[in-house]
Amino acid sequence: MNKPLKETPRKVEKQTKKNNEHRGPALSSNVERTALETSGYELIYEPQEKIPAIVVENFPGLGRLAAARFLEWVLDNPEGVVSLPTGKTPEYFIKYVVHYLRHWDSDDTRAELEGLGLPTDRKPELSGLRFAQIDEFYPIDTKQHNSFHYYVKKYYIKGFGMDPRRAMLIDPCRIGLPSGTSIGDMFPEMTVDLSLRIRKAKSLLEKRQQEVLVAVDQFCTEYERKIREMGGIGFFLGGIGPDGHIAFNIRGSDFFSTTRLIEPNYETRAAAATDLGGMEVARAKHVITIGLQTITYNPDAVAIIIAAGEAKAKIVARTIESEPLNRSPGSALSVLPGARFYLTRGAASGLTNRLFVDFVRRDNVPDEQIHRIVMDLSLNTGKPIKDLTQEDFQQDRFAARLIKKTRKPFSELRDRAHQRVLDGLTRGNQPIEHKTFLHTAPHHDDIILAYLPYVTNLVRRSSTRHCFAYMTSGFNAVTNTYMYSAISDLMERLRRGEFRPLVEAGYFDPGNTLAAKIDVSYYHEGATRGHEDKKHEATSRRLLRNLITLYEDESIDNIKERCTELLNYFRTQYPGKKDMALVQQLKGRVREWESELKWAAYGFLGESVRHLRLGFYKGELFTEVPRLERDVPPIIDLLVEINPDIVTVAFDPEGSGPDTHYKVLQAVSAALKSYESQTGRSDIKVLGYRNVWHRFNPAEANLYVPTSATHLSDMDACFDTCFNTQRTAAFPSYELDAPFSKLARKIQCKQFEQVKTFLGEGFFVSNEDHGLRACRGIVYLREMSLSEFYTKSEELKQIAEEV
Repeated sequence: MNKPLKETPRKVEKQTKKNNEHRGPALSSNVERTALETSGYELIYEPQEKIPAIVVENFPGLGRLAAARFLEWVLDNPEGVVSLPTGKTPEYFIKYVVHYLRHWDSDDTRAELEGLGLPTDRKPELSGLRFAQIDEFYPIDTKQHNSFHYYVKKYYIKGFGMDPRRAMLIDPCRIGLPSGTSIGDMFPEMTVDLSLRIRKAKSLLEKRQQEVLVAVDQFCTEYERKIREMGGIGFFLGGIGPDGHIAFNIRGSDFFSTTRLIEPNYETRAAAATDLGGMEVARAKHVITIGLQTITYNPDAVAIIIAAGEAKAKIVARTIESEPLNRSPGSALSVLPGARFYLTRGAASGLTNRLFVDFVRRDNVPDEQIHRIVMDLSLNTGKPIKDLTQEDFQQDRFAARLIKKTRKPFSELRDRAHQRVLDGLTRGNQPIEHKTFLHTAPHHDDIILAYLPYVTNLVRRSSTRHCFAYMTSGFNAVTNTYMYSAISDLMERLRRGEFRPLVEAGYFDPGNTLAAKIDVSYYHEGATRGHEDKKHEATSRRLLRNLITLYEDESIDNIKERCTELLNYFRTQYPGKKDMALVQQLKGRVREWESELKWAAYGFLGESVRHLRLGFYKGELFTEVPRLERDVPPIIDLLVEINPDIVTVAFDPEGSGPDTHYKVLQAVSAALKSYESQTGRSDIKVLGYRNVWHRFNPAEANLYVPTSATHLSDMDACFDTCFNTQRTAAFPSYELDAPFSKLARKIQCKQFEQVKTFLGEGFFVSNEDHGLRACRGIVYLREMSLSEFYTKSEELKQIAEEV
């Protein structure tokens, strides 16, 4: 939202003399000076901003800048102390550092580096650096590929050619454990009770754990001491968590905190759930982390936070604009002259001073931005759009400048925005007849969480046709714990001979499509009547069918042996480890079963639900982008078969790198281009949707779908009934400790509050339309022509990839 006018546009653009003093640190880095000039912004916009920031155009550019600045620092500090991040955000940082070092002498590399402001007369030598690991989960076996210790050794020590003897690493397997004892022996449940620090042990095992905890605390003290003896960290590169945590210094951390073992908060655990194999595992983990003062101990330290994607915008702005406060851990960096935020445009989109600079520089103001400014003004003032006054416009710097730039009276701008909202509601509430829909989704719960109320309205019209296509198998969302339970249930039924008559009748033959539909119907009969065992039996039937298909073996005795092997696999594999291909396929079939259950509740079975299983989805940390020759043809074939009038697609904004939603969008875009070229059909409409991970600004959407309390309850019930793997929220959002359907409900209710603010309280309660009187939520959608969709997908590609 826009902030009230606090300074004149001239002051924002030119800055104050005090602001220019902050250019000093930037001038000491030629790389930063070059990037700053390219960005078109000042280094810092005071008084709102407290920490300088540099904005780049895209995700690869973020990696290039961080890599160049790191190598520049290494040239001046060949034996300095560095701490570097883990996770997905540093993907391009790692890639470019390795690339530049390997190809330093090539003309292309030299030209690129010199363009970034990095001299190439000397090649950086990283073997003399001293490395200090930032953090680690505890307890964890560091041989696991999802441990930070493993990541650091693979990508930094080995990948960057550092000397392992000069690395300070955090290895829980080597801290305080008696000889011959593993971390699993000491902590059989792979969790630790920190109350053992202050209470008496109740068993021999607790006594031993208590002794290990004492050793861990002493390790942390010694770790901190060693860093300080080296003069402190000289170059720190990190990300920022959903609660604003830097390293694992969660919200509320003391600015004078040092290296320690702590319990993370919910947001941090939710963000780590994917890496750890589910929230059940993440809830049990604690972390060893360097402290905020560990980072700021060296007053000459370069401390850089990198962030990409609009999802980070709110926490980035809150941190950069915060006074030094414990509730905003990153604000502790403001004491360092060398502190910086490196941001993509999406991550910087909450910094309103920079947005205002962009707005002032625009020659023309598109309608969407006009509507956005007026809608934001309505939300900021709490007034309906029609009640906004000229004084309201003049008190808001964006709205005041909007009047000047458009040369339109405030009343016209106000009325146009008001009409935009009314038009959105009309279109979202309008019946659609004689149209064919192809609903596409990256994951199996994306549609239900994004726009199920709209689907509910559509399918009431018998003249509409629908096909639901899932682009990936979604196996990452299925935990080993769930699979162990499902296989165990099937084994017990096989032991009792429960399925013998069905086997003899050919029910499980791979080609028996009728029986596959009966699986689904049988499940819903159990759900409708409240018979849990019937639901479990249906799930076991489908699991057996999938095992017979995947193993290409109809012998039940052989399948029993396979189940025994699988039970051992799921019992012994550490959570979060990349599964072997067959297990990925089996987990994917579980997700596909859930999506079939969902649409069967609306009468869509068999060929109405398609599973494309695009090849780019492999479960890697750094995943590949879709390949034209592999991932696009299956979508083209489906378009030819379905011949849709309307195609839906997950339409997220800039993310923290090319994620699955983005990749599916690009694959669908490429397929539609090819299909349009083949058929000449340019009349297809694309409906963009967002769910729990991203939100539309109301001005971005042009369909506002009214949602009743019944719609919202149906979504909850459908999710709870059909998505058994997600019922316990194994991979939840950091925003809400509950299943995704609860968060989707919360979002849609909040969007209703926005529209109610725009139109006034009386609009809905006094409306002649009973559907609008019953409205308690709003689904935002964006309808696009093919040409507009292609343009938007290309813009996203420019942001996310190297093109």
